[in-house]
Amino acid sequence: MRLDKDEASSQQIVVAARSLRPFIEACADEIDRQAALPSRLVSALVNAGLFRMTLPRSIGGLETPLPVYAEAVEEIAQADASTGWCMAQNAGVAVAAGAMTHEGALEVFGAPDLRSAGGYGPAKAVRVPGGYRLTGEWRYCSGIRHATWLRANTSIVSDASASPLADPSVDETGANRGMLFFPASDAEIVRVWDVSGLRGTGSDTCRVSDLFVPEQRSVVRPAPEQGPLYVLGTNQVFMAGFGSVALGLARSTLDALIDLAAGKTARGMSNHLREHHMVQSRVAIAEATLESARAYFRNTIENLWQDVKATHAVSLEHRVRLRLATTFTMHQCASVVDTAYHTAGGDAIFAKNGFERRFRDMHAVTQQVQARQDHYESAGQWFLGLEPDRSFL
Repeated sequence: MRLDKDEASSQQIVVAARSLRPFIEACADEIDRQAALPSRLVSALVNAGLFRMTLPRSIGGLETPLPVYAEAVEEIAQADASTGWCMAQNAGVAVAAGAMTHEGALEVFGAPDLRSAGGYGPAKAVRVPGGYRLTGEWRYCSGIRHATWLRANTSIVSDASASPLADPSVDETGANRGMLFFPASDAEIVRVWDVSGLRGTGSDTCRVSDLFVPEQRSVVRPAPEQGPLYVLGTNQVFMAGFGSVALGLARSTLDALIDLAAGKTARGMSNHLREHHMVQSRVAIAEATLESARAYFRNTIENLWQDVKATHAVSLEHRVRLRLATTFTMHQCASVVDTAYHTAGGDAIFAKNGFERRFRDMHAVTQQVQARQDHYESAGQWFLGLEPDRSFL
């Protein structure tokens, strides 16, 4: 990784994330059991600056370079996948501050205890004097149980006659899609998050009806902030973050197996697991799989970041390559977790050992949109000289 002076100083956030790992690990069972991050953990994450990684410096953010941000999320996810996921979700939402007016960004993201969340679903915004009337429902709002502000992606932006507008926040695919923000207290939160894995994200559904959202709480184009982080879209920040969650989760699961193998003697065997050839082979292959995926993923992020700094644009090639690397990395990490889980034998099913929680979390990660197998088709289309589906690029 090639870091300039400002970027080198941003490495402090990785150190902060690493220093919190013992505390996060101590909270992991509670996080899973309560399907939410405990308030004391949220406070620790706030105080460490981890909710401000992708906010502009102009409003008190850290404006963390994408490669450094990815490292920080991986550190957190090694301690607990749900906590890492919430950090990645917050970062992907908060990066939109760079595409808001200074006044709007300060209102939404300026508070020291800012925590944001957002999901996806059917919505519409009607343009009215001074802002919008927003109606919609959004699912998978990871972190909503501790969030202070929520993001709304709107599929239609129209005037009072319901005619679609050529809104300044139209996205690159041509969709008339706005992005609005409102306090979490303005939304109805529907508790639906009863799931197998990533329980601690508390990814509930929220809805609003005819809610007035002032103009300054919307994104504008071009983005007022000029740093390279704000050239990126939320997709790139989400990919870098959620792929890093998978890496951290796989690393902690494999490390747990290595620790177990040093002291466990399986039934019918006379030596510790680590003395058996099959276990040695599995651990070696899993280590190579994980580190290969990590190197590929990190290199892809670094190449994108350096190009964005040089050109102030995100090329289609880099979008495709990050999309491919993210999806591939998630599935490689799942194979590592599966190997560790099965090699651990009966110990893996006991909650106290952490294997079953990590197994559930990993297989929730692979069910998320970032890991969809059809992303390989989009990447393949580009490599074969065809126009790729840009929906998730």
